[in-house]
Amino acid sequence: MDKNRPIIVRYGEIGVKSPVVRKRFEKKLISNIKKLIDCKITINQGRIFLFSEDQAKAMESLKKIFGVVSFSPTVSTDTNHDLIKKTVQDYVKDLIEKGEFDPEKPFAVKCRRVGTHDFSSREMAGFCGAAVIEVTNAPVDLSNPEFRLFIEVREDKTYIFHEKIKGPGGLPIGTQGRMIALVSGGIDSPVATYLMMKRGCDITIVNFNNHPFTSGSSEKVIKIYQKLKEYASGSELKLYQVNYGDFLKKCTEDAPPRMTCVLCKSGMYQIAEKIAKSEKALAIIDGSSVGQVASQTLPNILATRYSTSMPVLSPLIGLDKTEISEMAEKIGTFEISILPDVGCGAAPKHPETNAVLEKVLEVQDKIEMDKELEKVLLTLNDIAVE
Repeated sequence: MDKNRPIIVRYGEIGVKSPVVRKRFEKKLISNIKKLIDCKITINQGRIFLFSEDQAKAMESLKKIFGVVSFSPTVSTDTNHDLIKKTVQDYVKDLIEKGEFDPEKPFAVKCRRVGTHDFSSREMAGFCGAAVIEVTNAPVDLSNPEFRLFIEVREDKTYIFHEKIKGPGGLPIGTQGRMIALVSGGIDSPVATYLMMKRGCDITIVNFNNHPFTSGSSEKVIKIYQKLKEYASGSELKLYQVNYGDFLKKCTEDAPPRMTCVLCKSGMYQIAEKIAKSEKALAIIDGSSVGQVASQTLPNILATRYSTSMPVLSPLIGLDKTEISEMAEKIGTFEISILPDVGCGAAPKHPETNAVLEKVLEVQDKIEMDKELEKVLLTLNDIAVE
């Protein structure tokens, strides 16, 4: 691998953590990178320098590793004016040949320094700009350039690049503990799961198979799992499924029809909490958005979560469907979620939207909900997905 062509990897909020936490998060980010990329890594004052034989493959992986804010493929040289000038000119000539720099259009040079030098950042930017003009005669526009050349001087090494490619940001997976994500085949729950992965959480996905009230097919949830797995940074992403149809049948037969959705959601949270204890998970994730469907009105949210002591996190709670759908498109789950599927046949024509907690608890006791949910837990299945 070329030691003079590192990829500079940048992180964001990791840099404002305390020294002890920052070191731990940096170590986790580097570990996650190495799980996916065959590379050598050095770290220096808030920058990760990645050396890989296959830069194109490495950069594709970096786009999906949480904790990475941006990255740049670079050419490096010693911090020596003659070497910097030659490297800048060779770099620009190469870009012109590739059609990535048009010398007829204005450019600008931006310089950043770390360390002590006998020149300022502005002086180095001017020096490199003059070197570019010498071989291209390109016009300069510092306010609105068509092309930007970046110079990063770090002690005795200087890095030249023109791209700042966005990463997903967030925190490295594995820094915040494990959570249970309730994931259906719909649009919302995969996005909610993605957002908590972005905050550094390991995830165990739990899917509820509502057959015979739905098709019972696992195809969509497996495809969603595979898409989310792309963002797992090489960490373990588990997928469990439980058979929920018999419990739903009990609800439709022995409880007031209006209460079906409330009881269904309450049961899901309670099942998730029981699984969480065995998984050593610290919270539950769902895709709730206030007012979007019957079970997500504020009275119903209170009633469905009351029987669960574990925190239920709903990262989409204040977003509308359009915003959630846009995020789903961005992460690649939208086209999977909108594949044709059978709606839930257990849903009543007029679902409860203003549940009274005392009444819900009374009905839960009436149908012996605790006993029924224990039966559901016996169907827990670990789905192995390649």
